[in-house]
Amino acid sequence: LQLRRGEIHALLGENGAGKSTLMKILSGAYQKDEGEIFFDGQKVEIHSSQDAQKLNISIIYQELNLTEQLTVAENIFMGRQIMKNKFMVDWKKMYAEAQKLLDDLGIDIDAHTQVRNLGVAHKQMVEVAKALSINSKVLVMDEPTAPLTNREIKTLFDTIKMLKSRGVSIIYISHRLEEVMEGCDRATIMRDGQN
Repeated sequence: LQLRRGEIHALLGENGAGKSTLMKILSGAYQKDEGEIFFDGQKVEIHSSQDAQKLNISIIYQELNLTEQLTVAENIFMGRQIMKNKFMVDWKKMYAEAQKLLDDLGIDIDAHTQVRNLGVAHKQMVEVAKALSINSKVLVMDEPTAPLTNREIKTLFDTIKMLKSRGVSIIYISHRLEEVMEGCDRATIMRDGQN
């Protein structure tokens, strides 16, 4: 699989073809047992999610990875809180940074809102903001439109196109071919782990 800078690349194939496994390898959730990964022309090893994060690779899984009882800002910066010093979180700065990310994406969400009070589409946008908070160069989206309405899908695609214009490369996994034809630049089709 080759991904170019600033492209929306569809990854297609039936269930069990290896799409999610490949993305979990890229995100550090699984270890590869063969093959090579090159990033910005350099051979890299990805053994953990921290390795993927250092390379600015983010993945938004079909099952969203948010903590319902926390606020939007707390979810965006979970595990990477903005600190005043070694022991104190800089809550004011963290909420301001989270709100700026949301505003830059054109999302009408207050960073103080608890995630449990958001609809599915807004939760997905929080995941996108979380990915952008680490300056993602590669964003993997696994079946992002499955739970969304047509209006929400349009908003998501507007966001994806905006990310593309900023040079973010997007791997877009979907079974909905009309979305792929409309929104993606290229496609790779997998079958039994083969390209």
